[in-house]
Amino acid sequence: MLAAAGFLGLSGCGTVGSAVNSVVGDNTPPEGQPGHVRGFLGGVVADEPRAALVGREVLSAGGTAVDAAVAAGFAMAVTLPSRTGLGGGGACLVFNRERGNTEAVLFPATAPAPQGPVGDRPAAVPMLARGLFALHTRLPRRPFNELIAPAEQLARFGATTSRALAQDLAAVAGPLLADPQARAAFTGPDGQPLTEGAQLVQPDLGGTLSALRVAGVGDLYQGAMARRLVEFSARAGGPLTLEDLRPAVPVVAKPLEMRIGSDLLAFLPPPADGGLAGAAAFQALQSGAGVDAASQRGLAVSRVWRERGGDPASLLASPLPLEGPVPALPASASLVTLDREGNAVSCAFTLNNLFGTGRVVPQLGFVMAAAPNRGRVEPPLLAATLAYNANLRAFRYAGAATGQGAAPIALALPAARVLLNGSPVNEAVAAVPAPGSANAISCPRYLPGREDRCAAAADPRGFGLALIGGQ
Repeated sequence: MLAAAGFLGLSGCGTVGSAVNSVVGDNTPPEGQPGHVRGFLGGVVADEPRAALVGREVLSAGGTAVDAAVAAGFAMAVTLPSRTGLGGGGACLVFNRERGNTEAVLFPATAPAPQGPVGDRPAAVPMLARGLFALHTRLPRRPFNELIAPAEQLARFGATTSRALAQDLAAVAGPLLADPQARAAFTGPDGQPLTEGAQLVQPDLGGTLSALRVAGVGDLYQGAMARRLVEFSARAGGPLTLEDLRPAVPVVAKPLEMRIGSDLLAFLPPPADGGLAGAAAFQALQSGAGVDAASQRGLAVSRVWRERGGDPASLLASPLPLEGPVPALPASASLVTLDREGNAVSCAFTLNNLFGTGRVVPQLGFVMAAAPNRGRVEPPLLAATLAYNANLRAFRYAGAATGQGAAPIALALPAARVLLNGSPVNEAVAAVPAPGSANAISCPRYLPGREDRCAAAADPRGFGLALIGGQ
């Protein structure tokens, strides 16, 4: 760990530090003023480098892990719109050190109620904005509108196209760029898809984020923006109605938890069944199963829950072999944050398809998520976990994972190696088999406590960024 800069991993990013400073500025309060932070700040790991840097800026301004996750989540909706965005949804775990407990905030982008005609590319109800607002209520310190501002600036004035976004654009350029709004947003002056290092400017999205910052998140669900979304949603795959938008609210739920020695290990609960699958895979690894067998076990449990429902604890206790091939599952993105007090957040986000419906909402500037369980679109396996000691009220480990069907084992394997075997977090994350990808932060001596032992890691094969330490 580089204690001064805090850089633990960076791929395909170049001069990210100078770029983020020009966007978010130096918002650290001066020494002697409330909010000034010195020494250990905490950590941020995200699938897109600029989002991680935005989160770290919030920590340096005295924000909590929740504040950092909200700001980074909005930023990643701008810089990685192939895998997350205002049209999508997700799920997060929050460890509150003062309370000594963990909560799950669930905001999946689900299909609207069947009514009237269905579009040619059915769209989900957008949930990210309401989800991040609900997340902010769990442990806020910085104002919510302040946390939207960096994403707004990145959209208005441009962000450098990351390698992750460039690869996603190249993969689906044909069908995606058939949409005029997507073509305007994701091509350069030559009409070709943006490549790594090109400037990505999204003025309509910047205007939407500005409206959310000024008018509040509710405007997208029951105000002037909601009416515009209803009007234009049919062009982006929809259609949606005000009756779809108004009642769509996040849920705060109890996570799935298991005891690991004196610690508790929490997973996202269904309907974020990537957490359930990750818990099953972790149990299999704990009992001595190999990586492939543990992966199959996790997928079997999630499949049974999707087909039959039932009590997650009972499913985890039942022998359930995986029958048949795993269907194609959507892409996702993840981030993990930790603040200096030991509060932590672990999140997974998705558009239920790479670039969702493949269409951008006119005037609003964001891609609509594909409606799950419509056509061939399966819900994603949103995978996140947190380990903590309730008696000590101390943080130990946080992880999140992506990789379609490999997400559960990508979540479970690093957690098992760190928590059961004492492996360094960077080695544990590097051991995840492709196509799985993991982000993680570990404090083996807990936090508060030995912050010098805390470490963070992003998948070395990916294009994310891990930051931890001080300034």
